[in-house]
Amino acid sequence: MPDAFRAGAAQTCITPNLGCHLEGNWTDRLADHIHDDLYAKAFVLDNGATRLGIVVADLIMVSREMADETKRLVTETVGIPADHLLVTATHTHYGPSIFGALGTPAETEYCRAVPRRLADALILAERRLQPAQLGWAFGACPTEVRNRRWRMKDGSVHTNPGYQHPDLVEPVGPTDPTLPVMILRTPERRPIGVLANLGLHYVGSGNTDISSDYFGEFGRALQRCAGAEFVCAMTNGCFGDINNVDFSRPPPVSPHPYHRLERVANVCAGEAWKTWNTLWEEDYSASPALGAALRELDIVPRRPTPEQLATAEEYLAEHTVEDDLMTWMYQHEYVLMADSPAVVRLPLQALRIGDVGLVGLPGAVELLRSLA
Repeated sequence: MPDAFRAGAAQTCITPNLGCHLEGNWTDRLADHIHDDLYAKAFVLDNGATRLGIVVADLIMVSREMADETKRLVTETVGIPADHLLVTATHTHYGPSIFGALGTPAETEYCRAVPRRLADALILAERRLQPAQLGWAFGACPTEVRNRRWRMKDGSVHTNPGYQHPDLVEPVGPTDPTLPVMILRTPERRPIGVLANLGLHYVGSGNTDISSDYFGEFGRALQRCAGAEFVCAMTNGCFGDINNVDFSRPPPVSPHPYHRLERVANVCAGEAWKTWNTLWEEDYSASPALGAALRELDIVPRRPTPEQLATAEEYLAEHTVEDDLMTWMYQHEYVLMADSPAVVRLPLQALRIGDVGLVGLPGAVELLRSLA
């Protein structure tokens, strides 16, 4: 039915308290400053037959329990089916700890409370549904994605080998520079929301500030380009082995801790704005097809061999974390892996929006494996 398509967008603040544990480092960090607020950014789409919802949280991850509770609240309140809802995170390393790891405890009270805020963003977006048009375009940011695994002269492969290491040969594995951009606008051409995606890990500031990293900065930069306010979210593609570092060059000079992530955000926002403006009026649809599917996958986790476990236990019995942080952490993880469940059930979420498919994969997926 022409002009039956509606869209809504909203965001809620999910900034934690100062003093929270920040996840994503080898050692525990406590937040002592807020550089910028964290948000849950939501989009709801309705074509008269199907409703879909997407919420992107400025968190390092969303646990299965958090996602399930968010979906339950939304389904209970506005009736969008749980399998029509995609709940995801940006992967900032400067947000509250969601899953205790590497010496950092989880912020359990925050984890119990935040699904309400994620659900609120989706509920608000649903209540703001209005006549809309959908546009898709694809740009590319090849200068901002680097494979951090490098082959060395002795044939070994090192991750993050260091700037201008004398034994560097070449990066191992591909990158995906694609920058897809979804634009939601009113029939009067006023932007409602933008969703973009890039296969790039976090960039980081190296401090103990709460921050949404380049994901949040991208949204602010794109709004400056457009000269308008709208909900703008950046999600991660396959990024497990991708960063923003060119190890073949000298270390970059940064005038302040946030320079690198701001530069990345500005490059991506500029590309998104250029790509957005390549769309012609006939490229926007007022009646896109919508669809959703959710499948549960049984995954068998990797476990250490008996020899690896014995070596790890022997090392931990004789050493402390102060002796060699990286070695101690890896050996400690071997011991923890030995007690992992035999099978883990993971959700695989797919959404159809017009002629484009979105797939939600759990975990920090490596690009090399995603292409295998």
